[in-house]
Order: sequence, then C-alpha cells, then structure tokens
Amino acid sequence: MARYTGPVCRQCRREGAKLYLKGDKCYTDKCPFTRRGYAPGQHGQNNRRKPSEYGIQLREKQKARRTYGILERQFRTYFEKADRQKGITGENLLVLLERRLDNVVYRLGLAGSRTQARQLVRHGHYTVNGKRVDIPSAQVKAGDVIQVAEGSKSSPIIKEIGEALAHKTVPAWLELSAADMSGKVVRYPTREEIDLPIQEHLIVELYSR
Repeated sequence: MARYTGPVCRQCRREGAKLYLKGDKCYTDKCPFTRRGYAPGQHGQNNRRKPSEYGIQLREKQKARRTYGILERQFRTYFEKADRQKGITGENLLVLLERRLDNVVYRLGLAGSRTQARQLVRHGHYTVNGKRVDIPSAQVKAGDVIQVAEGSKSSPIIKEIGEALAHKTVPAWLELSAADMSGKVVRYPTREEIDLPIQEHLIVELYSR
C-alpha cells in the first residue's frame, strides 16, 4: 500500500477530529475541519449510521496511524514491540510513536508539521548527537541532542522555521535551544503529556481480537 498523497485535511474530517497534519494552519479559521467538521464525500454530512464496536476501534487506530503518518505494516510492528514491553501496551505504543525522530523534530518546532519534518529528515537536515540522520522512524533516546545541520541553516525553509522558534513552547520532556536551533530529549513522555485525541485502549482491543 502506497503512502497517502491526497489532501490531508480530508483525513481529519474522516476521523472526526483534528489531527494537526497541516501544522499552524490547523490553529486558524482556514482549517477545513473547523469549517466542515463532517466526513468527506457525498453522504458525509447526512451519515447517521451508528458505528459498530469494530468500526469504533478501527477509526481509533486509523486516527493514530494518520497522525504520525505511518503505514499499516509499520504501525503493527510498533504495536507488537509495545506489547512485548513492560507496562501498559497502549501507553507504550504512544511513547514509541512520540520517540520517532520526525515527531521529535516537529515537537521541538524545528519543522512546521510532521509531514514536513519527515521530508526534511529524509533530506538530511538534522543531526542526532552530532551525526547526520536521514531516517524519520529512528528512535531517539533520553539524552539525545537533535540539531539542524550546520550546512542546512542557510536554507530558506530552515530560516523561516528558525524565525518562529523564539515563540515556540515545547513539551516538558523536551528542551529547546532556539539560538542554535537544537533540542534535547530530557526524558520519555508520560501519557498525560501526549496531547492527542486518541483512546489507545481501543487500538489494543482491535489488535487483540
């Protein structure tokens, strides 16, 4: 299955929740979900059919998968890894997803959205502990330092991102240094710090069927 390349705002409307796939645009009145908060398609506005238990669980999984921009097979791999870890499987899953390099770059404000972060990481614009990393799914660890590569700071896109960093607020598990466009993973996030409208227990129930 190929990666989705259509209008991402349709995905928010399909899931019935803001997934913040367009970055800052999602916080403005121009957000399509704010203007049309019903499912896309001819019958989206009038669809009153009650979803089944399976349908509710599926939508929750799709919501998480689309938020992080992950294909089904990769998402399933994350779940299996979370299931093998100690603790609550659903929370383990979200922590693993938050630890993706592209997500951390986005959380630090070093990219405008997860989609942009994934693209910039692939192009080698960031370093982890001084080494250039171009794998968006790379898992960061506590103590890792993520920084814009020195040679990338002259890029117009990176310059635009840098200008917005002065007003950026990052989660408590991260530390941002706007001056040198870098950030540090202080620790792993707790469930309370992952501000996503996802009921992870429904994903666990879906994969446990």
